Amino acid sequence: MHAPTTNPAPLSPFHVAFPVHDIALARTFYGELLGCPEGRSADDWVDFNFYGHQIVAHLAPAETGIAQRNAVDGHGVPVRHFGIVLPMADWEAAAARLKAADVEFVIEPYIRFKGEPGEQATMFFLDPSGNALEIKAFADIAMLFAK
Repeated sequence: MHAPTTNPAPLSPFHVAFPVHDIALARTFYGELLGCPEGRSADDWVDFNFYGHQIVAHLAPAETGIAQRNAVDGHGVPVRHFGIVLPMADWEAAAARLKAADVEFVIEPYIRFKGEPGEQATMFFLDPSGNALEIKAFADIAMLFAK
């Protein structure tokens, strides 16, 4: 199986599972702060609707922690992370909401690769279990895979 060269329409939802050290904190962070509606759950896992994608927080305290970082555009980007690409106005609203909630950013909201192909707004932050998330946006979504 190989990756498609263009995005299929409509885009299929992705699924990602990740470890957390506390299910209640995951519900607060993903459900309340990020506004992700909760789906199915059990005592040791809960799934969320992350902008139409299914993410699942699994109770696994020994698996949590901060990932290695690699340099990208002069910043230490957490290697293991997941996130979403939003329209620019939604990205700006998310950045304002996270700042208002005093979320500590790994990388503060800024424009990366300014003036280059792939110019994008980005921000990185951690959930309460140390999982890194990135929210990004493009002024022109056609630049998502630009070289």
